[in-house]
Amino acid sequence: MIRDHLTDSIQDYLKQIFELTENGGTASTNDLATRLGVKPASVTGMVQKLAALNPPLVDYRKHQGVTLAPAGERVALEVLRHHRLLEAWLAQSLGYTWDEVHDEACRLEHVISEDFEARIDAALGHPDRDPHGDPIPDADLVMPSDETRPLTSLRPAQQAVILRVNDEDPALLRHLDELGLTPGAQLEVIAYSFFDNNLTVTVSGHPAVVLGLAITSKIFVEVL
Repeated sequence: MIRDHLTDSIQDYLKQIFELTENGGTASTNDLATRLGVKPASVTGMVQKLAALNPPLVDYRKHQGVTLAPAGERVALEVLRHHRLLEAWLAQSLGYTWDEVHDEACRLEHVISEDFEARIDAALGHPDRDPHGDPIPDADLVMPSDETRPLTSLRPAQQAVILRVNDEDPALLRHLDELGLTPGAQLEVIAYSFFDNNLTVTVSGHPAVVLGLAITSKIFVEVL
């Protein structure tokens, strides 16, 4: 497979580009630099290199950002499948909490074999979401449809079920766990502040809580 001949760094670039462009648009070099912890100039050099490969892995146009070429998208989906299956396995089989699995999966996603991936998938019953609710690409690298919407879009009296939560900040995940704002939880919006876009929500078994954009933009729900 193409991934076998790519460095871990290149695989990380492709995964981040996928996540930045999943809902359309392009990934800017500045956004990639922030996510990867490198300088924008380093990002520019890398995406130019990936665009020049045969087959190309990305489509890069100066000042217009970068998107994945078909070959690059397959690599990104394969890495994401490894990552999210590993997160599910670490949580379900090894007792990791949902705030611990992301970094561990990042370390392992590049080294497991396709056989190991298939065995994890079978042992877990072929899950379609990881512990944070993110969809897992299937064995054919097809991403399940995701009809979620951000919690920011809800208004008073609307009820919803949390389906997924951004997984990049372990401290945020621990905070959400304390509030009961985890995948599968049902919530109701009881107030909205026009001035600062804060939402007041209730979750079964927990007192009402006021949430700012820093939190509501990281939670994705299905409206009931």
